[in-house]
Amino acid sequence: MQSSPVLPTVVLPSDDYRTIHAATILKLRNGDSIRAGIVGGCDEFPTGQYTDQATIEWIPEAPNKKAQILANGKPPGPLKISLSNLTSARPHDNSNTIPVSLILALPRPLQLGRILPMISQLGVDQLVLTSAQKVPKDYFGSHLFRKPQVLREKLIEGLCQSGDVVLPKVTVSKNIRDFLKDELDELFPPDEYARVIAHPQRHGQGPPLRMQQIEFPVPRVEGTTSKIVIAVGPEGGWTEPEELDLFTKSHGFQQVTMGSRTLRTDCAVVGLLSLAHEVCFQRNTGTNIIVETDQIIRGDH
Repeated sequence: MQSSPVLPTVVLPSDDYRTIHAATILKLRNGDSIRAGIVGGCDEFPTGQYTDQATIEWIPEAPNKKAQILANGKPPGPLKISLSNLTSARPHDNSNTIPVSLILALPRPLQLGRILPMISQLGVDQLVLTSAQKVPKDYFGSHLFRKPQVLREKLIEGLCQSGDVVLPKVTVSKNIRDFLKDELDELFPPDEYARVIAHPQRHGQGPPLRMQQIEFPVPRVEGTTSKIVIAVGPEGGWTEPEELDLFTKSHGFQQVTMGSRTLRTDCAVVGLLSLAHEVCFQRNTGTNIIVETDQIIRGDH
């Protein structure tokens, strides 16, 4: 981003995926308004800023002469975006903090690259990338960890879709036991978070606990935010009973299920985050949740 005395501006290269999207999908013309923002983290904009009144200008580059989308739908050159009436994405009182966080056992690197934009698109406050017994150690040697900027760009991709400008706070822990022992309570205090671990319902077990049925550590108080942290295992699942007991018996996690089916990590993450956001929204807005336990659809049906 380049700062000016008048307006902050940014110029995106012609081959940037956002420039291509603006031309081929949005079909923007000079002077059109769009939603744009500045991702938080720099000294000037620590919390992130956004506006619905950003204006665009095409900058033609040779051999193109006109500042308009080409006949084939491609951009004529770089895209200049001028930002006006910027608004802070997170007020100083944190009233708009995302109430859902995620502990994710690493999937395969290629799959992680696909999941990261989904995670930031749905929205999480904290993202913990960690190990499990069924996670090969070499997954931590992925380019996403060797080059943190690549991981950041994947998360920004999801923000672009959702219209948010605040990145999840990312923690990488190569040992899940050490994380649970040394860092869990600091990141997710037990008196503030409902701790949830996702695992398929097994035949012969008792009635499954659904996300709408989880218990929060304290009663709802007007003006406070109820929060959930979800632990999602690798595609092979958390090891039974060792890892499940570590979470549920030693660290107060409630086991929830979406049925007896074994889901791919990307499918499980999207479903669980969506459910958690809905539960938090209903609780934080005072909406009553009615759950008829005898009408819950069992995973084996």
